[in-house]
Amino acid sequence: MQNTEKPAVFIHPLSDVQSKNIGNETRIWQFAIVLGGAVIGKNCNINSHTFIENDVIIGDSVTIKCGVYLWDGIRVEDNVFIGPNATFTNDKFPRSKKYPEKFQNITIKKGASIGANATILGNVIIGEDSMIGAGSLVTKDIPSGELWMGSPARFIRKL
Repeated sequence: MQNTEKPAVFIHPLSDVQSKNIGNETRIWQFAIVLGGAVIGKNCNINSHTFIENDVIIGDSVTIKCGVYLWDGIRVEDNVFIGPNATFTNDKFPRSKKYPEKFQNITIKKGASIGANATILGNVIIGEDSMIGAGSLVTKDIPSGELWMGSPARFIRKL
């Protein structure tokens, strides 16, 4: 007899997960916060000390390491790796208690990798299978299949 049960989602009891839109086999670890409007695909690994806002969509087989905060307007496609403490921004001129009419978007295309402590500014697209070096500052779109590093990030080589 074939097992027809769907593989379970693992949500650590010390996390705060309000979203019901989480794919099978995804694991969410302690001290993660996922707001109700977030969408997370299947087979993802959301490490501890992460925060995912309402208007965030995460594809399948994504790894998000510790200390990553994903703000409204971020789209993460399938098979993306986001290293520890990578930082994303969605407001070009942030002010306390003053919000823009629309937050800036960030799209991370399929298979891209973002190194630890990289900073990604708003209105940026990280291309498919590209790689951002640890500690880099990304201020503009990154083409597919390229390695970019530095502050500001610059082209290093094709992958």
